[in-house]
Amino acid sequence: MLQRLEGVVLHVVKYSDKSNIVHIYTRENGSMSFLIPAARSRKSLVNGVLFRPLSLVEVEADVRSRTALPSVKEARLAYPLESVPYDPYKLGIAMFLAEFLSHALREEGKNEPLFAYLSSSIRWLDACRADFANFHLVFLIRLSRFLGFYPNLEDYREGDWFDMLNACFVPEKPLHGMSLSPEEASHICQLARMNYETMFLFGMNRLERQRCLSVMMEYYRLHLPDFPELKSFDVLKELFG
Repeated sequence: MLQRLEGVVLHVVKYSDKSNIVHIYTRENGSMSFLIPAARSRKSLVNGVLFRPLSLVEVEADVRSRTALPSVKEARLAYPLESVPYDPYKLGIAMFLAEFLSHALREEGKNEPLFAYLSSSIRWLDACRADFANFHLVFLIRLSRFLGFYPNLEDYREGDWFDMLNACFVPEKPLHGMSLSPEEASHICQLARMNYETMFLFGMNRLERQRCLSVMMEYYRLHLPDFPELKSFDVLKELFG
């Protein structure tokens, strides 16, 4: 039985001369992998060009068997992106976030609020015309809410340290050492107050943005097992700092 699924494209890898594997976070089933043709034939209803980083797609596949990779029988764009695939800065963000999500959501099951967050964020970035240099930072801090380790901001007091391991603010430096100084801890609060519409009001220079991104990556590695170094990380730092 064929099932129609809506999803966000995260990663495509070569499987054979005739097929590739595409990893998609779907609204209906969470993280899934599918076989797609490596090259489009005249009879194929699946075009590999559709499966770009963070593309919003609809696929039709036979997902009855959990022991084998289902093949995509038909695919189309659920929401055509007009600027992300063609703007080098937006594309850099998309490549980084797609690689990031392919690891962060690898075992994530169905979560419709999470899917709605991903979809709305991608659409916002596509529609935005300027002042999106902090987009990936806001995206990452808010994503942590869906994964269960959003920083607890309620008990913050000026001068507190941020305990990265326990995701909370504390008055003294934790003995385990995985923490941020009071100065950097205050930046976590500032980042958490940002949203896509207001983030341009929070000025960051290149070094501050680089440090913020590095801290966010370290934070995720503490909370997600076996989270690797990302190939696109250095590219993003060069684009935005």
